[in-house]
Amino acid sequence: MIEGSGDETCTTAGVETRQALRFNIRRVRRVTGLIALWPIAAGFSVGALAFAPFGNDVPNRPVHEAITDRTHTYRQLALFGLILEQVRAQYVTAPSEPDLIRAATEGMFLALDVHSSYLPPARFADLLRQDSGQFGGVGIEAEVNNGIVKVIASVDDSPAERAGIMAGDLVVEVDGRSTVGKTMDEIGAMFLGAVGSDVEITIVRDTVANPIQFSLKRETIKLGAPRLSFERTVPVVRLSSFSDRSSRELAKLIRSLVADAKPAGVILDLRSNIGGPLEQAAQIADAFLAGGAIFYTRGRGEGRIRRYDAVPDDIDALLASVPVIVLVNGGTASAAEVVSGALQDHRRATLVGTRTFGKGVAQNVIVLGQESGMTLTTARIYTPSNRSIQALGIMPDIEIVQTVPATFKGKVSIPGEAGLARHLPGEQGEATFTSLIYVPGNHREDNQLQYAVDLVLGIVHREAFPADPQRFHPANK
Repeated sequence: MIEGSGDETCTTAGVETRQALRFNIRRVRRVTGLIALWPIAAGFSVGALAFAPFGNDVPNRPVHEAITDRTHTYRQLALFGLILEQVRAQYVTAPSEPDLIRAATEGMFLALDVHSSYLPPARFADLLRQDSGQFGGVGIEAEVNNGIVKVIASVDDSPAERAGIMAGDLVVEVDGRSTVGKTMDEIGAMFLGAVGSDVEITIVRDTVANPIQFSLKRETIKLGAPRLSFERTVPVVRLSSFSDRSSRELAKLIRSLVADAKPAGVILDLRSNIGGPLEQAAQIADAFLAGGAIFYTRGRGEGRIRRYDAVPDDIDALLASVPVIVLVNGGTASAAEVVSGALQDHRRATLVGTRTFGKGVAQNVIVLGQESGMTLTTARIYTPSNRSIQALGIMPDIEIVQTVPATFKGKVSIPGEAGLARHLPGEQGEATFTSLIYVPGNHREDNQLQYAVDLVLGIVHREAFPADPQRFHPANK
C-alpha cells in the first residue's frame, strides 16, 4: 500500500518501437474548465487530485507584467496566422493544411525537453495499448535512427526472443515492405497486428553475410510480468518493464516463493528495464520496504513538492529478513531507477552492475481531442535521500561490467540521459557516458548475474552485501 499525494508522471518511450525509452502514462479525462489527470493505469505518478496543466501553478507576478507577456504571445500567434495564410495562398503546390498544423505543433516541442512531445493518434494509441500491459505483436523493442530500425531488445518469452532476434539486429523488411525511411508510427503499425496472424521479418546482422528472414506468429505480448527462475538455487525475479499488472503479479510470486521456506537471498533483475507506470514502481519498492519515503517529486511553483511513502504490509513482512540484490545497467531507466534508488537509500538492497540511464523527470500525458495527446515534463524525481536521478543515474554499490562477446562489442551500448539532445539539465551534476545494455540469454555467460549469485551463496564477500537497513540516511525515516 502506498501513501502519498500528487499528480506528476514520469515517462520514457516505446512498445514495439521506441525513441529512447518507453512513455509511461496515466488515463485522463476532460472536465469543465480543466483537464483532470487520474493516476489509474500509468504515469510516473501516484495521486488522487486533478491537475490543471495550464493553470495556477505559476508564481504570482505583477498584473502589468502578465499582461505584457500575454500581449507579446498574442502578437506571435498572429504572426503564425499570417505565415500560414501566405503558405496556403502562394506555395508552389497546394499544401496539406493538417500537415502544416501538425508540423507547427511538433515544432513547438523542440523548444522543450526531449521527453515532452505531441502524440498523434497512432502514437497515442500505442501508448494506451502498452500501458495496459498487453498487445498483439512479436515482442521487438527497437529505435528508429536516421531511417534505420535497430533492435534494442526482445521482450522476454516473446516470438522474437524465441526466434533468436537480438539486440543490434537491423530490421530491413516487414512482410516484404522496406522499413528504411519509415517513421516510428509507420514501423509500429507494421509490427502490430491481430493475435495469431503471421509476419515475415528480415534482419541484417553484422556477423552474418546475408540477410536473415524470420517467420513469426503474432502473440499477445505481455509487458511488465515478473518472471521467476532459479540460478544455483537462488531465486531470480526478472522485470523487463512495468505495467499496471506488475506489482500484483510480483505479490503472487513472492507469496509462492516463501510458502515453504525463506530463501538465502533474492535477486531482482532490473537490467534494461525501460520503465513504466510510477504507481507500479512505487508499489514494487513498497514490497521490499516497511516504511519511509520511496521518492519525492518537485514541480513548478510553490507547493508542488510531493513525498510518497511505503507502509507495512504482508508482502514486505514475508521478505523482512531476506537479503536482496538489484541488478542494474545502462538500460535501467525511469521507474526502474526509482525502485533502485529507494532500495539503495534505505540500504534494503545491494545494487550490482553499472550506472543506470539517468532519467529523473516526470511527465503528464494530456488528452487533446478524441484520439491524440501530449506528454509534458512537469516535475523532477528525487530518491529518499534527496538525490536527483536526472542526467546522473544511480551508481551501483558494486560495479560489475558485463562481459560482451567480440561480435557484439561496440553494438550493444546506449548513451545515458545526459547524452540526449534537449535533455533537462541535471541539478546535481551530469554524467555523460555510454553504457552496455547487453544481457546474455545464457545465464552461465552472464557474469553480473553469476557474481550476484556468488554473493548470495557466500562464495564471494563484499562489505556492501548484505545491505544493512540500520545504516540508511536519517532523512529517510
